[in-house]
Amino acid sequence: MHPFDTATLLESLPDGSFRGHTSPAYANMIGPFGGAVAACLLQAPMRHSARLGEPIALTVNFAAALADGEFRIHARVLRTNRSTQHWAMELSQGGEVAASATAVFAQRRETWSAPEAAPPANLPAADTLMRSPLIGRPAWTHRYDMRFARGGMPDAFDEQQQLDSVSQVWVRDEPPRALDFIALAALCDSFFPRIFVRRRKIAPIGTVSLTTYFHADAAMLQAQDGRHVLGAARALNFRNGYFDQSAEVWSDDWQLLASSHQIVYYRE
Repeated sequence: MHPFDTATLLESLPDGSFRGHTSPAYANMIGPFGGAVAACLLQAPMRHSARLGEPIALTVNFAAALADGEFRIHARVLRTNRSTQHWAMELSQGGEVAASATAVFAQRRETWSAPEAAPPANLPAADTLMRSPLIGRPAWTHRYDMRFARGGMPDAFDEQQQLDSVSQVWVRDEPPRALDFIALAALCDSFFPRIFVRRRKIAPIGTVSLTTYFHADAAMLQAQDGRHVLGAARALNFRNGYFDQSAEVWSDDWQLLASSHQIVYYRE
């Protein structure tokens, strides 16, 4: 079983909720990697018998760091329309909510489509770049093969402030795993905190809210299989203890698979 599938495995319970367990393979500095938490929250409606369509949006609000161990997820349908289905999910430990989420599912239909965003240009191929170092990094980073063309984690946190926080990185699950919505939800949170890249300084941080928009359908993800995707991330503003992060994930044939936006707390 792939480590990611172990980390996002949910057991259906008689009351309709799901039971999961944190995985040491996706541990972060405090608690589990937020992308794995987001993936588990999406997994609940994906596995639910009432689910219709494919995910187009997921918002996760992180209320507290999870402790290592068991957790429960309650998922319920808020409303089903002709084209969309709306869900609410809560993840709890010890009777307290640690994260809440909403998701929107839709049944896509063939219609007029046109891209407007463009991927970064003139990037070297993934196999020409070295994998990002892993020594001293949290366990979850070992579960991704990251190859940075720009804006990797600094070799030294020397506080030499950079002009921007842009990162461009080829990334895939490690070991390779066929891409699906659950894996894509986690991957959209795999970018290092922008403040580390911009300030080259370690600061206590924590994602408060993360929203992911899925532009791909299942067929596009199946075509990508387990190959590297291209991720691009930047911040728009750092101010008074919070910064944002905007990211895009592109297939290796330049189809926009997902975009994400999050707000992150930081402390001096």
